[in-house]
Order: sequence, then C-alpha cells, then structure tokens
Amino acid sequence: MTPAARISAAIEILDDVLAGENAERVLTTWARGHRFAGSKDRAAIRDHVFEAIRCKRSYAWLGGAGEGRPSGRQLMIGALRASGTDPATLFTGERFAPHPLNDDERAVEADLTDAPLGVQLDCPDWLLPLYAETLGEDRDAALLRTRGRSDVYLRVNIGKSTLGNALEHLSEDGIEAEPHPLSETALKVTKGARAVARSQAYLTGLVELQDAGSQAIIDALPLQDGMSVLDYCAGGGGKSLAMGARAHLDITAHDADFARMQDIAPRASRAGIKIQTARTSELGSDYDLVLCDVPCSGSGAFARSPQGKWVLTQDRLNHLTRIQADILEKVAPMVAEGGVLAYATCSLFKAENDAQAEKFLEAHPEFTMLKSRTISPLEGGDGFFYAVFSKAN
Repeated sequence: MTPAARISAAIEILDDVLAGENAERVLTTWARGHRFAGSKDRAAIRDHVFEAIRCKRSYAWLGGAGEGRPSGRQLMIGALRASGTDPATLFTGERFAPHPLNDDERAVEADLTDAPLGVQLDCPDWLLPLYAETLGEDRDAALLRTRGRSDVYLRVNIGKSTLGNALEHLSEDGIEAEPHPLSETALKVTKGARAVARSQAYLTGLVELQDAGSQAIIDALPLQDGMSVLDYCAGGGGKSLAMGARAHLDITAHDADFARMQDIAPRASRAGIKIQTARTSELGSDYDLVLCDVPCSGSGAFARSPQGKWVLTQDRLNHLTRIQADILEKVAPMVAEGGVLAYATCSLFKAENDAQAEKFLEAHPEFTMLKSRTISPLEGGDGFFYAVFSKAN
C-alpha cells in the first residue's frame, strides 16, 4: 500500500471509531476484510489510528474541525500538519488516495498557538484540574508525554533468569532493551518491540510484557516465602505472575469476570509458577497479603488506551469510586491479622487514590498505612498509585 492508501484506510477506520466503535475491534475487522494489506501496512495504519485518537483534540483543530466533532479525514489532515507534512501532497485524489483538499481545508492555519489549553494538551477540559490536583506543575509535561506512543516494557522473570541473561536472549532475536530505574526487573525495549511475542525469551518465560510502573507496585509489597496471597482483581494475571517470581507463594487469582483469567494458566506454566484461580464463592479468608488492583478510570494509562479519556464522564468516575470503595470493604475481612492489604490503580486522580486510602483508614482503624506512592508518567511508563496497609494483630 502507498502512504496515501494507508491514510485512506486510517480515515475509514477512524470514522467508525469516532462513531463509538472500539478501535481494536475495528482494526481487526478491517484487516480481515483487506487481506492484501501486509504486516507493515497494518502496523502503519494502526499507528495512524492510535496516534489520531491520542491527539484527537489537537488534530481536529489542525484539521479544521475546531472544537466540533471531527471526521476521520479532518484528524488525518491534522496529523499530517502536526508532523510538518503538507496534506496536499497525499490528499491527491489519485488511486486509493483521499480526495484533494477543498478551499476550507487549505485555509486552516497549521498552528496551535491560539488553541485552548485542553486542545494543546489533548485532554478534556474537565480533567485538567483533576490532573493538576495530583501532578501540580508537572501536569502539562505529563499530559504532553501521554500524547505519544507508549514505550514497551518487559519484566524479567527472576525466578528463571537474570537481567543480563534475558538481554542476551532478546538480542538473539533482534530485540534490544535497557534496564529501567522504576524497577530492578524492568527492561525498556528500544528496538524490535513488535517481535517480542515471537521471541524465545518470551515463549520460554524469561520475560513478560508488563509496564515498569506496574512492576514498581510489586516491588513495594513485603513478599516472603510461604505467604498466602490473594490477587483479588487479577485480570490476565500480570501481577500474580510478578509476585510469584519474587517468592514461593500460595497464590490465588480472582476476578469478578472469571473469563478474564483464562490466560493465567498458560502464562503461569510458561513462567514456571503455580497460580490457582477462584470464583468469589471459592475464596477463603486470612490471606497474608491481598492485592486489589481495582477497576479505575485508567487516567494514568491513556497513552496506552487513549479512547478512555474521551469517553470518561463524571458519572462514570463516580461509579468507579463506588466500586473501588466496595472492593476495599469486601476484602478487608479477608486479610489475616498482621497481614497486608495493597490497593492499586492506574489512575492519577486523587478521588481514586489518596482519597480512597484516607476513607478506608477512617472506616478501618485496625489498618495502618505502611506506604503509598503516585508514579508519574514522567518517570517512564504509565501513571500509577499504590497504598500498602498493615492489619493489626
């Protein structure tokens, strides 16, 4: 496919996404219906689409939509202008290329100088004060960072490998990486990220895909051999696997949607770790450590899941904070006396983080705070929050 044809495809996909469809689902459907598109074409189109979603407000402004609802065409015109490319060089109307710019499209100024702050930062206006409440003067820099593509991070499975050994095996498959300061197990991939899932280091369980900030949460837990651990909101089991690599633990993974845990067994087998999955009715009590990586707004990970920032509403945020508080209430009795409860989000909003921790401590004097931390996107990777509580004997 030509560069212009890739842009035409991205426009078609973006129009469906802007109408409310899930981007991943639309990309998959498009690829199935366009078998002629090679892997490089699909990768380039995917990059166009997700870049446009991350930068929707600024690209819409540069594409002529202003503050109104943009079209896929306007987003791609804006994307080209943002990159310093004259859209007219690709919007030619030639075979498979988008039709030429009209007079109104040509007249748009390729400048964000006079655009509102939320447009420049590609953030809904109502979220700006929520970010500022946590990040302060770092807000704008952090939001600008989330306009770009997320880096790929790996967790070295220290139960099977060292960092040096993992780097050697990755190099054999053409993948280059470097240690990352957020966690002693974290590697940032600097070359060959798309090849990770096919690499022997990954297939043999030496490394797993996991954000560096997520790994830092596990580093903060007081894990010791023999502990019984409950990963209450396990999802795909990434944090269960990370905990199991650090100590010999009796790990139970749970998720409200049991089907979300279907990949845990093969991942655990590959990593050489034993993890049992359980439904809510099968959970016990008196766990030495309970980890709750709760459902949240995802406001620390919008670079990775950019549709989330455009569909989040105040009602949805309020609903999420009620779910989070409810989860803490449910698991508190499951923590053994002298045990540990860990609360985590991939959010940067105080209402989901510090405020939840404070309310929990007020309602549960049997718990005390051991530590808490907000991990900013400026530290590398996504933004996270964690709080670790100890339960009295």
